[in-house]
Amino acid sequence: MYYESFGSGRPIFFLPSWGGDAGEGRDVHEPIFEARPGWRRIYVDPPGTGRSPADPSITDQDGMLSSIAGLIDSLAGAEPFALAGTSAGGLHARGIVKRDPSRVLGLLLRAPGIVIDRSRRTLPTDEHLRPSAARERQHQYYDAAEASADLAFLGRIQGDVSTYGLREELSIRFERPTLVVTGRQDTTAGYADAWAIIEDYPRATFAVLDQEDHFLPGPGAAVYRALVEDWLDRIEHPDA
Repeated sequence: MYYESFGSGRPIFFLPSWGGDAGEGRDVHEPIFEARPGWRRIYVDPPGTGRSPADPSITDQDGMLSSIAGLIDSLAGAEPFALAGTSAGGLHARGIVKRDPSRVLGLLLRAPGIVIDRSRRTLPTDEHLRPSAARERQHQYYDAAEASADLAFLGRIQGDVSTYGLREELSIRFERPTLVVTGRQDTTAGYADAWAIIEDYPRATFAVLDQEDHFLPGPGAAVYRALVEDWLDRIEHPDA
């Protein structure tokens, strides 16, 4: 599985959206670490995306999670690590936390997919919507990633709720620094469903960013950066 790694120190793994690759997460987050040493940043291309080939043995989301978890195990070894998941990457991150929360230093969920069945998601209504300011980022990253992804492989998993969701219930009490950032205008995953998991994360900051959709951060980039900086501070200074 392809990944990009920068710096040294505590490992932090960035898991992209469904069909996404390492590039978007790298470009969003690397500026945050320019003045913050002590972290090894690892941006992952899951199977069937970016430079990682599809794996025909993977037929559902559990197989995808096991593949990602295997990469994390091989790179982190016995060392604790942090996780940052975007959209479907948030599902994978929560799945890894559920498997062994003691290894995870902190959890970041960006525009996370909480409800797998699209027909059951709580989405913002028209009166709250404005033209997206992040469409340029969508074309730059997400459309380009989709063009290089194995859409047949990914589509077989995503096309059925029974294979796109994880079999195991993800609810678990995780008592380390957590950050959940959603977009007020996210018409893909929404923002309201994320509040259902708040009691799982007693150390969590929850934020709903105005004028942001599923492709955040757009107009709220400075706010997003400040939230991530705070999250990293809380990991680095757990007793503060």
